[in-house]
Amino acid sequence: MPITVLVADDQAMVRDGIATLLDAAEDISVVAQAADGREAVSLAREHRPDVVVMDVRMPAMNGLAATREIVGEPGGGGPRVLMLTTFDLDEYVYEALGAGASGFLLKDAPVEDLRSAVRVVAEGEALLAPSVTRRLIADIAARRRERIHARPESVEVLTPREVDVLRQIARGLSNCEIAEELFLAEQTVKTHVGRILTKLSLRDRTQAVVFAYENGLV
Repeated sequence: MPITVLVADDQAMVRDGIATLLDAAEDISVVAQAADGREAVSLAREHRPDVVVMDVRMPAMNGLAATREIVGEPGGGGPRVLMLTTFDLDEYVYEALGAGASGFLLKDAPVEDLRSAVRVVAEGEALLAPSVTRRLIADIAARRRERIHARPESVEVLTPREVDVLRQIARGLSNCEIAEELFLAEQTVKTHVGRILTKLSLRDRTQAVVFAYENGLV
């Protein structure tokens, strides 16, 4: 089955272009397009796509508010959100990640990066985190820690091994790479990841990365 996608952007030419580029991939199917955040929320509920490719700045309801509504629906299991952004929106992107978006991509990224990002987000396996993204999150998290008190006591619910795994997740490593790094079986890593998310009440690996940076684990 192809990965189903909803594209949300207020600029028709950009929206159509993204949809065309994604539809050209054999394993991706664009099922709907939205011109603003409110329409994105409505269409996400109607079509239940695997991934919503969401612009940040849109009328009626911006991409951040729309993301919170889409990922915050009761019961979970809804679409994952890939934010499209530019560097002048760093703070907003970080807030979106904390609210439940599964990753973000710069608008000037190559076509194949866009398709790969959709696949990664759909799998829920790892944060879309090239080195520049990790540096961005680390920088913003450090500045946030200066304004708000982190709660390191929340880390105490994790075992030492789970903390080790969380640090590797924050580095952007996959389960396979973590297994090699820590000399563990891949299935064991998968079990640790599941327990980390449960203990910390996190939605996915993206929120785990944010948590790790905010609490000074990396």
